Amino acid sequence: MRRRAAEFRRPVRRRVSYWIWLFIVLFSILALSFFILQNRHSNDPDDFPSLEHNARVEHFARESLNFTEEITSVKSFSRQLAEQMTLAKAYVVIAKEHNNLHLAWQLSKKIRGCQLLLSKTAMTGEPVTQEEAEPIIKGLSALIFKAQDIHYDIATTIVTMKSHIQALEERANAATVQSTVFGQVAAEALPKSLHCLIVKLMTDWLKKPSLQELSYERKNSLRLVDNNLYHFCLFSDNVLATSVVVNSTVSSADHPKQLVFHIVTDGVNYGAMQAWFLSNDFKGATIEVQNIDEFRWLNESYSPIVKQLLNPDSRAFYFGVYQDVSVQPKMRNPKYLSLLNHLRFYIPEIYPQLEKVVFLDDDVVVQKDLTPLFSLDLHGNVNGAVETCLEAFHRYYKYLNFSNPIISSKFDPQACAWAFGMNIFDLVAWRKANVTGRYHYWQEQNADGTLWRLGTLPPALLCFYGLTEPLDRRWHALGLGYDLNIDNRLIESAAVVHFNGNMKPWLKLAIARYKPLWDRYINQSHPYLQDCVTS
Repeated sequence: MRRRAAEFRRPVRRRVSYWIWLFIVLFSILALSFFILQNRHSNDPDDFPSLEHNARVEHFARESLNFTEEITSVKSFSRQLAEQMTLAKAYVVIAKEHNNLHLAWQLSKKIRGCQLLLSKTAMTGEPVTQEEAEPIIKGLSALIFKAQDIHYDIATTIVTMKSHIQALEERANAATVQSTVFGQVAAEALPKSLHCLIVKLMTDWLKKPSLQELSYERKNSLRLVDNNLYHFCLFSDNVLATSVVVNSTVSSADHPKQLVFHIVTDGVNYGAMQAWFLSNDFKGATIEVQNIDEFRWLNESYSPIVKQLLNPDSRAFYFGVYQDVSVQPKMRNPKYLSLLNHLRFYIPEIYPQLEKVVFLDDDVVVQKDLTPLFSLDLHGNVNGAVETCLEAFHRYYKYLNFSNPIISSKFDPQACAWAFGMNIFDLVAWRKANVTGRYHYWQEQNADGTLWRLGTLPPALLCFYGLTEPLDRRWHALGLGYDLNIDNRLIESAAVVHFNGNMKPWLKLAIARYKPLWDRYINQSHPYLQDCVTS
């Protein structure tokens, strides 16, 4: 009778073992794939000591061993170790669930040995040998069989693993959201060194009447309205960023004395901006600084955006205590409440006597002479810009709500979007097409925020629809504020590189690979900059 019972239990035990192994193999493959993808796509700069170190390791690995191929090869000991380690980690969790702490400790000890051996392989580029792998594989195998023997209930194992996977997914999602929020907060923060610079410059502006007298003299210069010169405009509250734009533009120009820069800032930074550009020479270029608070014509009765920005509901959206967590953090950026951000739609009103102007964002660096832009034939169009639809998602449907008939009846969802940040504008054609009137119309239509999300690109796509001339891609390279993998050839050939994204070059968040492009146009020997950095 006992023999029969034993014979009956053996096939059942075999079936249970079969399903355990099937589950374990599937779980191992999934975990191993995740491990490989994580290693392949990791972009966290904290994971790697330095670019130089990366280059050395990558070069050595190419010469001796491709670790990704090694760990996915069926015949390699590295793969066997990785699979055993993944399986052992699963049984550590199950052992702890059953309060078998001694087994969990034994498994963890073997896992650490396995990790050390795989780390050594990845760093040295030498494959794992049989002599190194055999003791660990045998030890792990014995412990895994022991764990299987103790916790052979497949149903319990599956339920346990499912609950842990779900918990890990929830933690990963929460960490992703938190990381996004923290990144946005860091991107919006003003560095102390920049705040220090503004304070020092404001002190100069208030204490040195000579600066204010010089500003008054230059305000009526005929060069500011001379259409034989090359005019650039930028709107910013960041003194250092504006200085880099101006300095890089004049440094790259063949004839810098023929350049005229029109800068508009807010009342808080007006004195600092004036003091900086009056106290520093930019190779003879003419520089005008204006205060947006003095534009009396830009009021609620004329501009829908002014009315909307002053709306209490809009301000509560950004600064209220209770905020909708479903809204993306980047859409809460207070820059969307800044009128400076929307001033680009009023360029003909600000400069009524100018015929052509190049608009530059304050997060760009100019690498080549931009004056040839003024002689380009725009074929009657208003806006010259680089198109961004080489990737499929940079099309109109990505930015606008085509479920609304006002949008779907007038625009092609597959129309190509373009970049705002380096644009040549024909102001004569602008006035003729009444682009500013179009802007007002679309802002009024979007008073409830249903046609597009916040920002200036969506209304620009509407206003300049059919009025945009595509420029050669080499005029404007984008993504240096978020994309770690831009081709060096594209950056080197670009006339303008744009740090669009949260990782601005003046922040600690900046991507180290691109930051020297911006740093080279800062006068590091300036006493104020030195004092502010050291303090």
